[in-house]
Amino acid sequence: MSQRHTLEETARVQHQIVTRAQLLAAGFADNHMCRQAKRGIWQRVLPATYALVTGTLTDEQRLIAAALYAGPDAQVTGLAALIWYGFRQGPRTPDVHLVVPHHARRRSTGHVVITRALTLDARARRTRLYPVCSPARAVVDAARRLRQIRPVRAIVTEAIQREFTDLNSLDEEIRRARRSSTALVRRAFAEVVAGARSAPEAELRQCLGASRVLPEIHWNPQLRTTDGGVLPTPDGYLDDAAVALEVDSREFHFSPDDWARTMRRHNELGRHGILVLHFTPAQIRGGPEQVRRTVEDAYRSRRGLGASVGVVVSPAR
Repeated sequence: MSQRHTLEETARVQHQIVTRAQLLAAGFADNHMCRQAKRGIWQRVLPATYALVTGTLTDEQRLIAAALYAGPDAQVTGLAALIWYGFRQGPRTPDVHLVVPHHARRRSTGHVVITRALTLDARARRTRLYPVCSPARAVVDAARRLRQIRPVRAIVTEAIQREFTDLNSLDEEIRRARRSSTALVRRAFAEVVAGARSAPEAELRQCLGASRVLPEIHWNPQLRTTDGGVLPTPDGYLDDAAVALEVDSREFHFSPDDWARTMRRHNELGRHGILVLHFTPAQIRGGPEQVRRTVEDAYRSRRGLGASVGVVVSPAR
């Protein structure tokens, strides 16, 4: 098989992304590579990394180029890995974040973000062209580069809710990272451990936690009638006033059937005399003071009615 034919096969497998070393092995000189790039026939994507096509590169081509530049030991992590896994809630980014051994000489450049680590991810998933860190490692690495709690909450809760990973694996990764830029992910993890099932629910907890009027709120409690019947579980419940709190959004219910079941659950609570207050993520994020006032007003107007509806709170699940 000729060197040029070998290059064609390599380029096909690598989505038309090749390295300088691969081009040299196929007999192309550096000056030829430069001419091809200047003429717009090829593209120099990263140092010593070329695309043998013109036009905008796909996400996969950018990822392959980053991996070829970073070297065979590099592992895709952070938001790039979460996008690869199919996370829906994380911020979108054109950058590709890779973790490399501590002794590696590669540096961040272009759309490539390089982080050195003493230990790589032993649970990384290897594809044909590059390894991808485990969801737990990718979540923690992504969170360490974010500066606001909201997106960190979003990726942590999605990781658990959609079963990309579990609490134990996530806890291990947080402990491995120690105190290095982990304050936000530790906070989001604590909220999930405490029972928050989505990022908006965690934001609702934070919003109402600032109230000087509301008593303790039961989050995700098991409700029962006095004769032992099991009722649907609301996101939050004020038992003294029989007020249920729900975060409603199709974004956090992943099918029309889930949405319909949510509506039936709300109606069942109302049938037993419980006032159900519905809040969307946009309301919680855009007007937390108004949300807090709404809940406080409802609590004031119904204080003491909880005992009359015949509903009791079992220990939280």
